[in-house]
Amino acid sequence: MHLRLISCFFIILNFMEYIGSQNASRGRRQRRTHPNVSQGCQGGCATCSDYNGCLSCKPRLFFVLERIGMKQIGVCLSSCPSGYYGTRYPDINKCTKCKADCDTCFNKNFCTKCKSGFYLHLGKCLDNCPEGLEASNHTMECVNIVHCEVSEWNPWSPCTKKGKTCGFKRGTETRVREIIQHPSAKGNLCPPTNETRKCTVQRKKCQKGERGKKGRERKRKKVNKGESKEAIPDSKDLESSKETPEQRENKQQQKKRKVQDKQQKSGTEATLAGLPSVSQRTQPTPCRRRYL
Repeated sequence: MHLRLISCFFIILNFMEYIGSQNASRGRRQRRTHPNVSQGCQGGCATCSDYNGCLSCKPRLFFVLERIGMKQIGVCLSSCPSGYYGTRYPDINKCTKCKADCDTCFNKNFCTKCKSGFYLHLGKCLDNCPEGLEASNHTMECVNIVHCEVSEWNPWSPCTKKGKTCGFKRGTETRVREIIQHPSAKGNLCPPTNETRKCTVQRKKCQKGERGKKGRERKRKKVNKGESKEAIPDSKDLESSKETPEQRENKQQQKKRKVQDKQQKSGTEATLAGLPSVSQRTQPTPCRRRYL
């Protein structure tokens, strides 16, 4: 009986020592593989480090390294940022950087948008577009060259001369067509969209009031000139209306003095020449009666 109790005690003691050694070895192994692993990760990280950020991501999230100065930190995102493309693997989903001339890409060899100074063509970024294509600065892509397209000619217009359709025998007629597609930078230019040719018609008299464009314009100008003359008052009338009665009297006296001065000058000149003066010439000569 005593032997059985002693053997059971030793068996239990050995079992407890074995369990303790297993737990100790497991803790040493975890500390050796993940020295700074934090259990309270945020931002979609499955495992993380205080120094390196995310070490692994939760399912369906992409792992990407962000550079902060000389340091790189792991981040878990739902989609890759601009300039990266995503690749899914069984154990991890990674974001890989696009080529240097590519702004956004679908994979390593197919770009969807180029950086400034490059033009997109069939998933590649080129300095210059290949032959037969031209660069579009609006979309930054290599596009097909577009040539000008015009419609068919419209019918000829009636024969006219100086805007009139009567009173002549030889005139001109025109026809036009519309531009359907404008050309691109390297496309062929558009041909002329109007044509004019000489025409001959049977002369017919113009009815009363039937005038050409030039005749109507001349009449309109005359009417406008007459209205402008009536609307604008004479500058002399304006000046006279502004004068006071004293100024008017002074002007009249100055005019009289000028007339008198002219008469005196003409009289002196006449006396020097032996001719009667203006006053003498204007005076009537007395009639002499003859007595028988």
